Amino acid sequence: MTNPFFEDWTAPYGAPPLDRIKPEHFGPAYDRALAEHTAEIAGIAGDPAPPDFDNVVLALEKSGRLLTRLEGVFYNLTSSATNEVLQAIEMEMAPRLSAHFSAISMHPLLFARLDEVYRKRDTLGLDGESLRVLERYHLDFVRSGAQLKGEARDRLAAIAQRLAVLGTQFSQNVLGDEEDWTLSLTEAQMAGIPTSARDAAASKAQALKLDAPFAITLSRSSVEPFLQYADDRALREQLYRAWVSRGDNDNARNNIAVIEEMLALRAERATLLGYESFAAFKLADSMAGTPAKARALLEEVWAPARLRALEERDDLQALIAREGSNFPLAPWDWRYYAEKLRQEKYDFDEAQVKPYFQLSNLIAAAFFTGEKLFGLSFQERRDMPVYHPDVRVWEVVKDSTVIGLFYGDYFARPGKQSGAWMSSFRDQQKLDGDILPIIINNSNFSKSDPCLLSFDEAATLFHEMGHALHGLLSQVRFPRLSGTNVARDFVELPSQLFEHWLEEPEVLTRFARHHETGEPTPKPLLDKLLAARNYGQGFATVEFLASALIDMDFHTLPPGSDPMQAQADTLARIGMPVEIGPRHAAPHFTHVFGGDGYSAGYYAYLWSEVLDADGFKAFQEKKDAFDPATAQRLYQFIYSAGGTRDFAQAYRDFRGRDPHVEALLEGRGLLAPAA
Repeated sequence: MTNPFFEDWTAPYGAPPLDRIKPEHFGPAYDRALAEHTAEIAGIAGDPAPPDFDNVVLALEKSGRLLTRLEGVFYNLTSSATNEVLQAIEMEMAPRLSAHFSAISMHPLLFARLDEVYRKRDTLGLDGESLRVLERYHLDFVRSGAQLKGEARDRLAAIAQRLAVLGTQFSQNVLGDEEDWTLSLTEAQMAGIPTSARDAAASKAQALKLDAPFAITLSRSSVEPFLQYADDRALREQLYRAWVSRGDNDNARNNIAVIEEMLALRAERATLLGYESFAAFKLADSMAGTPAKARALLEEVWAPARLRALEERDDLQALIAREGSNFPLAPWDWRYYAEKLRQEKYDFDEAQVKPYFQLSNLIAAAFFTGEKLFGLSFQERRDMPVYHPDVRVWEVVKDSTVIGLFYGDYFARPGKQSGAWMSSFRDQQKLDGDILPIIINNSNFSKSDPCLLSFDEAATLFHEMGHALHGLLSQVRFPRLSGTNVARDFVELPSQLFEHWLEEPEVLTRFARHHETGEPTPKPLLDKLLAARNYGQGFATVEFLASALIDMDFHTLPPGSDPMQAQADTLARIGMPVEIGPRHAAPHFTHVFGGDGYSAGYYAYLWSEVLDADGFKAFQEKKDAFDPATAQRLYQFIYSAGGTRDFAQAYRDFRGRDPHVEALLEGRGLLAPAA
């Protein structure tokens, strides 16, 4: 069998031949890649020459190239275009890969050589980036158990394998629940739904070949418009309950037992490594440093956010009464009545804006922002191999030189995880020449013609483009430090910061144009949009903070705690309004349980928002959202620097000082007015 992974990739820029890669290629490719990497590691560990930076750290950086190339493709496909065959391979490979990497990080001879280089690091004459990558490798090994002995070492490896399986199972369970549920709707049941959302629901029904004119799925881009506009309260409740029950249904995909086991194993892992809790372990290698510091920020924002949410709740309940109803506001009512009240308070209906927010124009707006800030241009390539016809590809050019490839996969479909994310097929690095990054953005917009976005969906597009630019603009030598390989509570800075430019008049007036007439959004409508920007921030902040506090509490609990009781206890302790649900309840909290990425780290979005709100003020202080000198510092110290320096110092180098939390509170409209 011809296997594309065993060939030189001849597509432009060495891009993966995604049109030729089939599920049956992965098994043989993994077998060879793991064997090659194992042999390389044995060679590094057994090298008879005295250990030095080149024969240990550089050798580690250059090892496992086939495995890296393979994984870049595999995990993008299991996220964006999975099927039962790929899911079976994913489940099979999870423990194998965990065992493989545990064997490397716990290899006694290998760590002894790395440790010797680390201990004499100050005498090696290393430049700053080389010293940084040495320090990161040593910390990676220590945090993976390299200093453990005997039974403790074996137990940590077993825990890692089991957690890898459980994380995969968790994500597949959520995806299965999402794909098994569809709400077929008649014309009458769509009462209240604006045209753009109706078109998306009609397209969904056609794509699923349903005997109904409209359909809603459990994708957020499908759920939220229905909850926001549908007049039928019973249908809103039915949809909401299905949405929040993902992973917690009476079926084989229930995630409660998975969560219980994951929490117990994570706590045991932390104990083996000498930490009092898993949260303490995770945050030791972060900007926050400790759970106490992360929790202090969350609780500082919680108090004003909860007060605002209670005010919003009372206003919505009063609106229900004015309309002649007497039922208590419920979670499936909040978005519906909040939209009504927003229209009443601001004379603003978001449905009026959507015709001006066409997906193709918003993509162009994000590219324009990249051009104005960093001198980029995006040139579409229609000859690149892709895994699905929806995927588009662009060359990214800076200073007349191609610096990377950008893939955009924007629409929801079966086999694709919900949400939005950035990933890479290949990271930038300069160890083997100038290796260009290949970056991808995924979204789950409802596919229709034209595809019209809400303002929040447009902000999501800008958010993911910020992540993409973090990967595309990377200019570092070492893969370990490339692009988004940074602390979890720093990685959201480039993405959340980029969202601010969506609201800039120069961007809106140029690209927020009516999809039929091409006319720009009328200024009075734009003014209403921006005036209403902070409306509902009590709700939005509370639903996020509840999830972040649940995550933090989960990972400081004693082993054996009931996670659902712990979730209920957290919500009771913080005084969570019963009319608002957490943005992510535990059984479908894939950020936290679909892997290790945001475990004890969901707070990072808020931590990074402190940075991005304060950081954008650097442009506002210049009275120019595209001030060249500020943009150059942003490029130099944030977007291009990867993990080459301490992250707090990187921010200070850009901003000239540490961040102030007041900018976040002001941006969310939660800052108390001056007396």
